[in-house]
Amino acid sequence: MKFSREEYIELMTCGQVERQMFVELFGRLVGVGEEWAAQGATQDEIDLVAFDWDYVPVVDCGGNAHVRGGWRETVVEETDEYVIKTDSLGRRLKLFKRVSTIPLPLDHPVDGMDSWLAIKPLFEFSEDRIDRDAIDRARKAQAEGALVVALMPGGFDLPRTLLGVEKACLAYYDAPELMHDILDTFTRTACRTFERVTDDLVIDQLSVHEDLAGKNGPLLGPDQFEEFVGPYYRKVWDLLSARGARLFDMDTDGNVEPLIDQFLDAGLTGLAPNEPAAGMDIVALRKKYGRRLAFKGGIDKFVLTKGKDAISRELEYKMQPLMQEGGCVFGLDHRIPNGTSIDDYRYYVALGREMLGLRPLDGSNRGWRRMAF
Repeated sequence: MKFSREEYIELMTCGQVERQMFVELFGRLVGVGEEWAAQGATQDEIDLVAFDWDYVPVVDCGGNAHVRGGWRETVVEETDEYVIKTDSLGRRLKLFKRVSTIPLPLDHPVDGMDSWLAIKPLFEFSEDRIDRDAIDRARKAQAEGALVVALMPGGFDLPRTLLGVEKACLAYYDAPELMHDILDTFTRTACRTFERVTDDLVIDQLSVHEDLAGKNGPLLGPDQFEEFVGPYYRKVWDLLSARGARLFDMDTDGNVEPLIDQFLDAGLTGLAPNEPAAGMDIVALRKKYGRRLAFKGGIDKFVLTKGKDAISRELEYKMQPLMQEGGCVFGLDHRIPNGTSIDDYRYYVALGREMLGLRPLDGSNRGWRRMAF
Protein backbone atom coordinates (compact mmCIF):
# COMPACT_ATOMS: atom_id res chain seq x y z
CA MET A 1 0.00 0.00 0.00
CA LYS A 2 1.16 3.50 -0.77
CA PHE A 3 1.18 5.80 2.26
CA SER A 4 0.80 9.54 1.76
CA ARG A 5 3.29 11.95 3.29
CA GLU A 6 0.66 13.00 5.81
CA GLU A 7 0.02 9.40 6.87
CA TYR A 8 3.73 8.65 7.09
CA ILE A 9 4.52 11.75 9.14
CA GLU A 10 1.62 10.97 11.46
CA LEU A 11 2.92 7.43 11.93
CA MET A 12 6.52 8.48 12.57
CA THR A 13 5.49 11.14 15.08
CA CYS A 14 3.39 8.61 17.04
CA GLY A 15 0.11 10.17 15.98
CA GLN A 16 -3.20 8.51 15.17
CA VAL A 17 -2.94 6.04 12.29
CA GLU A 18 -5.45 3.68 10.72
CA ARG A 19 -2.99 0.86 10.08
CA GLN A 20 0.59 -0.22 10.68
CA MET A 21 3.32 -0.02 8.05
CA PHE A 22 5.04 -3.26 6.94
CA VAL A 23 7.97 -2.78 4.57
CA GLU A 24 10.96 -4.33 2.90
CA LEU A 25 13.62 -1.70 3.52
CA PHE A 26 16.49 -2.71 1.26
CA GLY A 27 15.60 -5.74 -0.88
CA ARG A 28 17.59 -8.92 -1.54
CA LEU A 29 21.24 -9.77 -1.15
CA VAL A 30 23.07 -10.85 -4.29
CA GLY A 31 22.14 -14.44 -5.17
CA VAL A 32 18.81 -14.66 -3.31
CA GLY A 33 16.85 -14.20 -6.53
CA GLU A 34 18.62 -17.16 -8.11
CA GLU A 35 17.97 -19.26 -5.00
CA TRP A 36 14.28 -18.42 -5.11
CA ALA A 37 13.98 -19.09 -8.83
CA ALA A 38 15.37 -22.58 -8.26
CA GLN A 39 12.71 -23.10 -5.56
CA GLY A 40 9.85 -22.16 -7.90
CA ALA A 41 9.30 -18.51 -6.98
CA THR A 42 7.49 -16.33 -9.49
CA GLN A 43 9.24 -13.39 -11.07
CA ASP A 44 6.96 -11.04 -9.15
CA GLU A 45 8.09 -12.68 -5.91
CA ILE A 46 11.73 -12.37 -6.92
CA ASP A 47 11.09 -8.70 -7.72
CA LEU A 48 9.28 -8.41 -4.35
CA VAL A 49 6.21 -6.73 -5.88
CA ALA A 50 4.03 -9.79 -5.22
CA PHE A 51 4.13 -9.02 -1.49
CA ASP A 52 2.42 -5.62 -1.71
CA TRP A 53 4.92 -3.96 0.61
CA ASP A 54 4.01 -0.61 2.09
CA TYR A 55 5.98 2.46 1.05
CA VAL A 56 5.77 6.23 0.94
CA PRO A 57 6.70 7.98 -2.31
CA VAL A 58 9.78 10.13 -1.80
CA VAL A 59 11.10 13.11 -3.75
CA ASP A 60 14.40 14.93 -3.33
CA CYS A 61 14.10 18.54 -2.22
CA GLY A 62 16.21 19.93 -5.07
CA GLY A 63 19.17 21.08 -2.99
CA ASN A 64 22.53 19.28 -3.16
CA ALA A 65 24.52 19.51 0.10
CA HIS A 66 27.00 16.77 -0.84
CA VAL A 67 30.09 16.84 -3.05
CA ARG A 68 29.64 19.05 -6.09
CA GLY A 69 31.77 18.58 -9.20
CA GLY A 70 34.94 16.58 -8.79
CA TRP A 71 36.30 13.81 -10.95
CA ARG A 72 34.37 12.00 -13.64
CA GLU A 73 33.53 8.44 -12.69
CA THR A 74 35.66 6.09 -14.79
CA VAL A 75 36.10 2.33 -15.09
CA VAL A 76 39.76 1.53 -14.46
CA GLU A 77 39.63 -2.26 -14.70
CA GLU A 78 36.91 -4.86 -15.13
CA THR A 79 36.86 -8.66 -15.06
CA ASP A 80 34.14 -11.28 -14.63
CA GLU A 81 34.79 -11.15 -10.88
CA TYR A 82 35.14 -7.44 -10.12
CA VAL A 83 35.16 -3.90 -11.43
CA ILE A 84 37.39 -1.04 -10.28
CA LYS A 85 36.11 2.52 -10.79
CA THR A 86 37.15 5.99 -9.76
CA ASP A 87 34.48 8.13 -8.11
CA SER A 88 33.82 11.87 -7.89
CA LEU A 89 36.39 12.19 -5.10
CA GLY A 90 39.10 10.50 -7.15
CA ARG A 91 39.02 7.33 -5.03
CA ARG A 92 39.45 3.91 -6.60
CA LEU A 93 36.59 1.59 -5.61
CA LYS A 94 36.51 -2.18 -6.14
CA LEU A 95 33.20 -4.03 -6.43
CA PHE A 96 33.08 -7.83 -6.33
CA LYS A 97 30.16 -8.48 -8.66
CA ARG A 98 28.94 -11.84 -7.45
CA VAL A 99 28.87 -11.20 -3.72
CA SER A 100 28.39 -7.48 -3.09
CA THR A 101 26.42 -4.38 -4.01
CA ILE A 102 28.77 -1.95 -2.23
CA PRO A 103 32.32 -1.34 -3.50
CA LEU A 104 35.35 -1.23 -1.23
CA PRO A 105 37.61 1.86 -1.33
CA LEU A 106 41.21 1.18 -2.29
CA ASP A 107 42.45 4.65 -1.35
CA HIS A 108 41.30 7.97 0.09
CA PRO A 109 41.79 11.60 -1.01
CA VAL A 110 42.58 13.23 2.37
CA ASP A 111 45.53 12.54 4.66
CA GLY A 112 45.86 15.96 6.31
CA MET A 113 44.91 19.62 6.13
CA ASP A 114 46.67 20.34 2.82
CA SER A 115 44.94 17.55 0.92
CA TRP A 116 41.60 18.53 2.48
CA LEU A 117 42.03 22.17 1.42
CA ALA A 118 42.76 20.96 -2.13
CA ILE A 119 39.31 19.37 -2.43
CA LYS A 120 37.42 21.62 -0.01
CA PRO A 121 35.91 23.67 -2.90
CA LEU A 122 33.92 20.56 -3.87
CA PHE A 123 32.03 20.87 -0.58
CA GLU A 124 31.56 24.64 -0.37
CA PHE A 125 28.34 26.42 -1.21
CA SER A 126 27.59 27.67 -4.70
CA GLU A 127 24.30 28.66 -6.30
CA ASP A 128 24.43 25.74 -8.72
CA ARG A 129 23.63 23.48 -5.76
CA ILE A 130 20.04 24.72 -6.10
CA ASP A 131 18.00 23.04 -8.83
CA ARG A 132 14.91 25.18 -9.33
CA ASP A 133 13.28 22.70 -11.68
CA ALA A 134 13.71 19.95 -9.09
CA ILE A 135 12.18 22.21 -6.43
CA ASP A 136 9.16 22.76 -8.67
CA ARG A 137 8.85 19.01 -9.23
CA ALA A 138 9.14 18.39 -5.50
CA ARG A 139 6.42 20.92 -4.73
CA LYS A 140 4.06 19.24 -7.19
CA ALA A 141 4.90 15.75 -5.92
CA GLN A 142 4.39 16.88 -2.34
CA ALA A 143 0.91 18.15 -3.22
CA GLU A 144 0.19 14.66 -4.58
CA GLY A 145 1.34 12.92 -1.38
CA ALA A 146 5.12 12.48 -1.76
CA LEU A 147 7.51 13.01 1.17
CA VAL A 148 10.07 15.75 0.45
CA VAL A 149 13.50 14.71 1.75
CA ALA A 150 16.71 16.68 2.20
CA LEU A 151 19.93 14.65 2.31
CA MET A 152 22.83 15.94 4.40
CA PRO A 153 26.32 14.41 4.40
CA GLY A 154 27.06 12.17 7.35
CA GLY A 155 29.06 13.89 10.05
CA PHE A 156 31.03 10.69 10.53
CA ASP A 157 30.33 8.94 7.23
CA LEU A 158 31.76 11.55 4.86
CA PRO A 159 34.95 12.24 6.87
CA ARG A 160 35.39 8.46 6.98
CA THR A 161 34.99 8.43 3.20
CA LEU A 162 37.59 11.17 2.82
CA LEU A 163 40.21 9.84 5.25
CA GLY A 164 39.42 6.16 5.71
CA VAL A 165 38.04 4.67 8.92
CA GLU A 166 41.26 4.51 10.93
CA LYS A 167 42.52 8.00 10.07
CA ALA A 168 39.09 9.53 10.60
CA CYS A 169 38.78 7.99 14.06
CA LEU A 170 42.29 9.11 15.05
CA ALA A 171 41.75 12.61 13.64
CA TYR A 172 39.36 13.47 16.47
CA TYR A 173 42.44 13.29 18.72
CA ASP A 174 45.39 13.92 16.39
CA ALA A 175 43.93 16.51 14.02
CA PRO A 176 40.89 18.16 15.64
CA GLU A 177 41.37 21.34 13.62
CA LEU A 178 41.01 19.29 10.43
CA MET A 179 37.81 17.62 11.62
CA HIS A 180 36.36 20.93 12.76
CA ASP A 181 37.10 22.52 9.40
CA ILE A 182 35.52 19.61 7.51
CA LEU A 183 32.37 19.68 9.63
CA ASP A 184 32.14 23.48 9.67
CA THR A 185 32.23 23.36 5.87
CA PHE A 186 29.45 20.75 5.77
CA THR A 187 27.39 22.88 8.17
CA ARG A 188 27.68 26.10 6.18
CA THR A 189 26.92 24.39 2.89
CA ALA A 190 23.94 22.41 4.17
CA CYS A 191 22.43 25.42 5.93
CA ARG A 192 22.83 27.77 2.98
CA THR A 193 21.56 25.15 0.53
CA PHE A 194 18.47 24.19 2.50
CA GLU A 195 17.77 27.81 3.40
CA ARG A 196 17.48 28.57 -0.31
CA VAL A 197 15.27 25.53 -0.90
CA THR A 198 12.91 26.28 1.98
CA ASP A 199 12.26 29.78 0.69
CA ASP A 200 10.01 27.99 -1.82
CA LEU A 201 9.31 24.53 -0.40
CA VAL A 202 8.61 22.82 2.92
CA ILE A 203 11.06 19.99 3.51
CA ASP A 204 9.35 17.14 5.36
CA GLN A 205 12.36 15.07 6.40
CA LEU A 206 16.06 15.59 6.92
CA SER A 207 17.98 12.36 6.27
CA VAL A 208 21.56 11.46 7.09
CA HIS A 209 23.50 8.29 6.25
CA GLU A 210 26.19 7.45 8.77
CA ASP A 211 27.13 3.76 9.25
CA LEU A 212 29.11 4.90 12.27
CA ALA A 213 29.05 1.70 14.33
CA GLY A 214 29.88 -1.97 14.33
CA LYS A 215 28.66 -4.92 16.33
CA ASN A 216 30.68 -3.83 19.36
CA GLY A 217 29.48 -0.24 19.36
CA PRO A 218 30.06 3.18 17.78
CA LEU A 219 33.35 4.20 16.16
CA LEU A 220 33.22 7.52 17.98
CA GLY A 221 32.22 8.18 21.56
CA PRO A 222 29.66 10.53 23.08
CA ASP A 223 32.31 13.21 23.74
CA GLN A 224 33.50 13.17 20.11
CA PHE A 225 29.94 13.24 18.83
CA GLU A 226 29.05 16.14 21.11
CA GLU A 227 32.08 18.21 20.11
CA PHE A 228 32.25 17.50 16.38
CA VAL A 229 29.10 16.01 14.89
CA GLY A 230 26.32 17.13 17.22
CA PRO A 231 26.66 20.88 16.51
CA TYR A 232 26.47 20.16 12.76
CA TYR A 233 23.26 18.17 13.16
CA ARG A 234 21.75 20.72 15.52
CA LYS A 235 22.33 23.72 13.26
CA VAL A 236 20.91 22.04 10.16
CA TRP A 237 17.94 20.62 12.05
CA ASP A 238 17.19 23.90 13.83
CA LEU A 239 16.98 25.60 10.44
CA LEU A 240 14.74 23.00 8.85
CA SER A 241 12.47 22.35 11.83
CA ALA A 242 11.85 26.08 12.14
CA ARG A 243 10.73 26.01 8.50
CA GLY A 244 8.32 23.10 8.85
CA ALA A 245 10.36 19.87 8.79
CA ARG A 246 8.92 17.18 11.07
CA LEU A 247 11.30 14.23 10.75
CA PHE A 248 15.07 13.82 11.14
CA ASP A 249 16.07 10.28 10.16
CA MET A 250 19.42 8.49 10.46
CA ASP A 251 20.44 5.35 8.56
CA THR A 252 23.27 3.60 10.38
CA ASP A 253 24.28 -0.01 10.84
CA GLY A 254 25.72 -1.41 14.06
CA ASN A 255 25.00 -0.77 17.72
CA VAL A 256 24.55 2.96 18.32
CA GLU A 257 22.76 2.71 21.66
CA PRO A 258 25.61 4.51 23.53
CA LEU A 259 24.98 7.59 21.33
CA ILE A 260 21.18 7.73 21.30
CA ASP A 261 20.98 10.40 24.02
CA GLN A 262 23.35 12.56 21.96
CA PHE A 263 21.32 11.87 18.80
CA LEU A 264 18.16 13.06 20.52
CA ASP A 265 19.87 16.17 21.86
CA ALA A 266 20.97 16.95 18.29
CA GLY A 267 17.38 16.69 17.02
CA LEU A 268 17.17 13.16 15.64
CA THR A 269 13.64 11.72 15.55
CA GLY A 270 14.08 8.35 13.79
CA LEU A 271 16.60 5.55 13.48
CA ALA A 272 17.10 2.74 10.94
CA PRO A 273 17.69 -0.16 10.40
CA ASN A 274 18.24 -1.23 14.06
CA GLU A 275 20.23 -4.45 13.68
CA PRO A 276 19.42 -7.11 16.32
CA ALA A 277 22.65 -8.98 15.51
CA ALA A 278 24.51 -5.88 16.71
CA GLY A 279 22.45 -5.64 19.88
CA MET A 280 19.80 -3.14 18.76
CA ASP A 281 16.47 -4.14 20.35
CA ILE A 282 13.67 -1.81 19.27
CA VAL A 283 11.34 -3.09 22.01
CA ALA A 284 13.86 -2.32 24.76
CA LEU A 285 14.60 1.04 23.15
CA ARG A 286 10.90 1.91 22.98
CA LYS A 287 10.56 1.11 26.67
CA LYS A 288 13.56 3.32 27.44
CA TYR A 289 12.87 6.29 25.16
CA GLY A 290 9.11 6.12 24.68
CA ARG A 291 7.82 8.20 21.80
CA ARG A 292 10.91 10.39 21.56
CA LEU A 293 12.46 8.04 18.97
CA ALA A 294 10.86 6.31 15.98
CA PHE A 295 12.19 3.16 14.33
CA LYS A 296 12.38 1.55 10.90
CA GLY A 297 13.42 -2.09 10.52
CA GLY A 298 14.38 -3.88 13.72
CA ILE A 299 13.27 -7.40 12.69
CA ASP A 300 16.19 -9.82 12.68
CA LYS A 301 16.84 -10.77 9.05
CA PHE A 302 18.68 -13.91 10.10
CA VAL A 303 15.55 -15.51 11.59
CA LEU A 304 14.39 -16.01 8.00
CA THR A 305 17.07 -18.71 7.68
CA LYS A 306 16.12 -20.47 10.94
CA GLY A 307 12.66 -21.80 10.21
CA LYS A 308 9.07 -20.90 10.92
CA ASP A 309 9.23 -21.26 14.72
CA ALA A 310 12.06 -18.73 14.90
CA ILE A 311 10.19 -16.38 12.59
CA SER A 312 7.06 -16.63 14.77
CA ARG A 313 8.98 -15.88 17.97
CA GLU A 314 10.66 -12.85 16.43
CA LEU A 315 7.45 -11.36 15.09
CA GLU A 316 5.51 -12.01 18.29
CA TYR A 317 8.17 -10.04 20.18
CA LYS A 318 8.77 -7.21 17.71
CA MET A 319 5.12 -6.72 16.72
CA GLN A 320 3.74 -6.75 20.25
CA PRO A 321 1.02 -4.17 21.10
CA LEU A 322 3.54 -1.70 22.58
CA MET A 323 5.23 -1.40 19.18
CA GLN A 324 1.93 -0.84 17.37
CA GLU A 325 1.25 2.44 19.16
CA GLY A 326 2.96 4.49 16.44
CA GLY A 327 6.53 5.44 15.65
CA CYS A 328 7.49 2.11 14.08
CA VAL A 329 7.85 0.98 10.48
CA PHE A 330 8.12 -2.81 10.71
CA GLY A 331 10.65 -4.51 8.45
CA LEU A 332 13.85 -6.51 8.25
CA ASP A 333 16.95 -4.81 9.62
CA HIS A 334 18.74 -5.12 6.27
CA ARG A 335 18.74 -7.08 3.02
CA ILE A 336 17.12 -10.50 2.76
CA PRO A 337 19.98 -12.94 3.46
CA ASN A 338 21.15 -15.86 1.37
CA GLY A 339 19.71 -19.13 2.63
CA THR A 340 16.22 -17.69 3.06
CA SER A 341 13.78 -20.04 1.35
CA ILE A 342 10.90 -18.56 -0.61
CA ASP A 343 8.52 -20.69 1.48
CA ASP A 344 9.79 -19.20 4.74
CA TYR A 345 9.75 -15.71 3.27
CA ARG A 346 6.11 -16.18 2.26
CA TYR A 347 5.39 -17.36 5.81
CA TYR A 348 7.13 -14.29 7.26
CA VAL A 349 5.06 -11.95 5.09
CA ALA A 350 1.75 -13.70 5.79
CA LEU A 351 2.31 -13.92 9.55
CA GLY A 352 3.50 -10.34 9.82
CA ARG A 353 0.46 -9.06 7.96
CA GLU A 354 -1.82 -11.10 10.19
CA MET A 355 -0.21 -9.79 13.39
CA LEU A 356 -0.48 -6.20 12.18
CA GLY A 357 -4.12 -6.59 11.19
CA LEU A 358 -3.46 -6.20 7.47
CA ARG A 359 -5.55 -8.07 4.95
CA PRO A 360 -4.09 -11.25 3.44
CA LEU A 361 -2.40 -11.00 0.07
CA ASP A 362 -4.81 -11.69 -2.78
CA GLY A 363 -2.75 -10.64 -5.80
CA SER A 364 -4.84 -7.54 -6.47
CA ASN A 365 -2.16 -5.14 -5.22
CA ARG A 366 1.46 -5.24 -6.32
CA GLY A 367 4.25 -2.95 -5.30
CA TRP A 368 7.54 -2.37 -3.55
CA ARG A 369 9.94 0.51 -3.22
CA ARG A 370 13.21 0.58 -1.36
CA MET A 371 12.45 2.39 1.89
CA ALA A 372 16.00 3.32 2.92
CA PHE A 373 16.28 7.08 2.71
